[in-house]
Amino acid sequence: MSELTIAAAAAPFTRDLDADLATIERLIADARARGVGLLVLPEAALGGYVESLHGDVDDPPPALDADGPELRRVAELAGEMVVAVGFCERGVPGAGDGVPGAPAADAHGGVRHNVAALVHDGEVLGIHRKIHMPLDEGRFTTPGTRLRAFDTPVGRIGMLICYDKAFPEASRTLALDGAQVLCFLSAWPCSATNAAERLQDDRQWRRSELWDRSRAAENSMVVASANQTGAFGALRFLGGARITDPNGDVVDATGPEGGLAVASFDLDATLTRARRALSPVRDLRPDVYATPVPIPYAVPAAPVAASAGT
Repeated sequence: MSELTIAAAAAPFTRDLDADLATIERLIADARARGVGLLVLPEAALGGYVESLHGDVDDPPPALDADGPELRRVAELAGEMVVAVGFCERGVPGAGDGVPGAPAADAHGGVRHNVAALVHDGEVLGIHRKIHMPLDEGRFTTPGTRLRAFDTPVGRIGMLICYDKAFPEASRTLALDGAQVLCFLSAWPCSATNAAERLQDDRQWRRSELWDRSRAAENSMVVASANQTGAFGALRFLGGARITDPNGDVVDATGPEGGLAVASFDLDATLTRARRALSPVRDLRPDVYATPVPIPYAVPAAPVAASAGT
């Protein structure tokens, strides 16, 4: 495979779909001018994220159809590029994970999933539905039930959404399914209870970067991590898009203000070199791991004032 240039974006998104599409168009144009073949946009780039992760959601993101005009527009803008983009999907009961639609119901007028879509040249190549729900996000979205990688013109790609990346099992599953690049789409906010003056000093910044680097190193893979910026409702997003190589080293990153993190790789050569000596995926010992993994303890949901989760 020839060299692939990968970009991860940090940018703000809101309920204004026209403004969101204009932002996406600008980011795609910027990426195209820099020779990017794979662009990762944040979670909820179409329609914005929730305004709070505590309590009921009064103004949930708009539920969009996976074959609707908004995603179709992003797919058209993508052209020859492969673009990963996040949005809230209106599901269709009876369909399975990995393709548009899935069975569920919520309190906001039907089925909703927090999803990431891979699009290219006017088509949807794959859908990932967020599996792990932080705090009260599960009040308005239904978790996905499947992890899989997708073949694309630029390689085999796996996607995770925000809190999904905190679980090493999720990234490992995608690695075992042949993913060469992990795309992390996030709307990751700063700490709600102990916010730092500088976002780069916030404990959630450290945590997000730690998981990006850990998932890359423990799977000997490239990780492209996008995030939202700015403030939305009660949340202040960290920004900090980054590209991490298979050694766990951050190759390029943005600050809290946003932009594109960009890096180029010969994927086949890079992964082969990274896995030549120590390879946590190759050297797995599933015969000694507990299956299924037991849940050793339960932690009750904490009130907002006492929460250490955000």
